[in-house]
Amino acid sequence: MQPAVSPPSASPAAARDERRALELLSGTPYGRISVSMRALPFVTVARHVVADGKVLLRLHGGFGYARACDGSVVAYGADNLAEREEGDESVWTVQFVGTARVFRPDAAQLELFGRAPRSADAAPFVPEYLCIEPQFITLHHLEGVPARRAAHAA
Repeated sequence: MQPAVSPPSASPAAARDERRALELLSGTPYGRISVSMRALPFVTVARHVVADGKVLLRLHGGFGYARACDGSVVAYGADNLAEREEGDESVWTVQFVGTARVFRPDAAQLELFGRAPRSADAAPFVPEYLCIEPQFITLHHLEGVPARRAAHAA
């Protein structure tokens, strides 16, 4: 099965896959953003919401990642790996690239994010926000993947 990748002139099937990918992102709250900082790659967790075909991210400002991402091409990905229950053997992953821009959310967008964490690495959580218009969205499905729970050694 070929991955669902949408080129700039997307076919109807690719456009459906893009819409489906954004729907799946809407159903999970967190993902990972990747970017290069001083020529070194880094990945960090971010809260995301989908609004008007764009992906809005909330990150901790104390890390400086939002400023590092501003104006850069970033990759973002999310999946349902942690949310599956025993017996759910369907896995999906969504990845896309796009240019990130720092922005100030309005009241309705802030409400979509919900309550922010209290702290990040023992420091008060200071939110910063990025907006990404997804380009080159990829959606993958895996079937028959058993949900495994961590087992403690005796």
